[in-house]
Amino acid sequence: MVLTTTEPASDVRESEATRLSTAPLARSGWRHLTSMRTALLLLTLLALAAIPGTLLPQRGLNPVKVDAFLANHPHLGPFLDHLSLFDVFAAPWFAAIYLLLFISLIGCLVPRIRLHARALRKAPPPTPRHLDRLPVNETWSSGLAVDDVVANACSALRRHRWRTEVRTEPDGGVSVAAEKGYLRETGNLVFHVSLVVLLAGIALGGLFGYKGTVLVVQGQGFANVRSSYDIFEPSRLYSDSQLSPFSFTLRQFKATYEASGEPRSFDALVDYQAQPGAATSTHDVRVNHPLAASGANVYLIGHGYALHIQVRSPSGRLVFDSDTPFLPDDGMFASHGVVKVPNGLPHQLGLTGFFYPTFETTPLGPRSSFPAARNPVLSLAAWRGDLGLDSGVPQSVYDLPVASLHHLANRQLSPGQSWRLPDGTTVRFAGVDQWATFQVAHDPGKKVVLVAAILVIAGLLGSLRVRRRRFWLRATPVDDGDGARRSVVTAAGLPRTDPDGFRQEFDSLVQRMKD
Repeated sequence: MVLTTTEPASDVRESEATRLSTAPLARSGWRHLTSMRTALLLLTLLALAAIPGTLLPQRGLNPVKVDAFLANHPHLGPFLDHLSLFDVFAAPWFAAIYLLLFISLIGCLVPRIRLHARALRKAPPPTPRHLDRLPVNETWSSGLAVDDVVANACSALRRHRWRTEVRTEPDGGVSVAAEKGYLRETGNLVFHVSLVVLLAGIALGGLFGYKGTVLVVQGQGFANVRSSYDIFEPSRLYSDSQLSPFSFTLRQFKATYEASGEPRSFDALVDYQAQPGAATSTHDVRVNHPLAASGANVYLIGHGYALHIQVRSPSGRLVFDSDTPFLPDDGMFASHGVVKVPNGLPHQLGLTGFFYPTFETTPLGPRSSFPAARNPVLSLAAWRGDLGLDSGVPQSVYDLPVASLHHLANRQLSPGQSWRLPDGTTVRFAGVDQWATFQVAHDPGKKVVLVAAILVIAGLLGSLRVRRRRFWLRATPVDDGDGARRSVVTAAGLPRTDPDGFRQEFDSLVQRMKD
């Protein structure tokens, strides 16, 4: 026995009607998506979407500035962060525009490439019947036979890279059809195809690359393992096996400034090892001169001051001795920082400080008048109490919960000076070092992007400089009754672009054919 089920006729009709109604809608949507107008709109939208990434600090480039922006704008900052405006190029809405642009470009390029390939194989268009009606034309009488006129015309045209086609006319005449400037459309297509390849290369880096940011104090080092990064941004398809085992030590950081305080140069001298046990080499990492490290690039993206602070207990025992990074607050590198001493004292000690590289007193308060450390002064405030380090709640190393602490005293120190607190604890400002922020980036699509960028420029130049134009010539035999071989020649041209410049080219061609 065979059991069968029959779908009701009404359901069949409803399903068929739904299919028929959605098919035209899908075709219309695809047609609109793959139109050049939509591609241009999406490209403009992508450019507009990238503007916040240039105006606002980005976590992938400078997380320190992002944290400072959030601290300085407690209401606006979280709202912008919710919109992913501090991670523009990793935001879902940016990826959606990017993907739609990619699909739109491919959809509108495939038919154009197919049509252009057909046009390259086609002969030039036939000679119009009335050449004298075209805007650029000339007629003259030649003492040569029709075949000789045509041979001379074809020779002159081919020397200047015109494609020619010779046809015999019904009245016994012979015509030449020529066309030039196919590279204009070729360059246009190369430009758009290269743009697609460029987007693909960027997407390749976004899928398989990674970026990480780390702050390194002068004299300290960095090993390329995930736990060493302050901020690490892996791609969608990233794996830890992509991290090459290089390391480097920041031997010296040097910054120079103009008299106005504007930066002149930044140099980070690092000792680099490609892998453990390998020979050490020295590199000068500068702006736009990264360190090429085993498939990754190490960029210098920021710097600041690290203050060497020592804390001794009332008995004289050294309980804290470290370089503490201070974060810059303005262009003159007035900076703020926090020191936390949880152990070694009868109570936990916290220090909040403001550092002025070139200290100056003004009616509005202290400030730094120059970014270099010409007159360094550290203004400290001491706090006693529970620092909250044992609560299990993560906290920033640059923040101190002063609301729950007891304020002890304030003091300004110069390098080498010490400060004795009321309980006998001694704080010493031992010296000024510097720190540098490095970004380690691995981008497997960068070579694809480079080649695509070169082809984009080449295609754009070709599409702008090459002019599309057509030329026709008709030679008709003339019988004067004396047996002489003569011809009446009519030539005409039609420029697709630059009609003013074509007249001179046309006259030059006609003159060669007459000679």
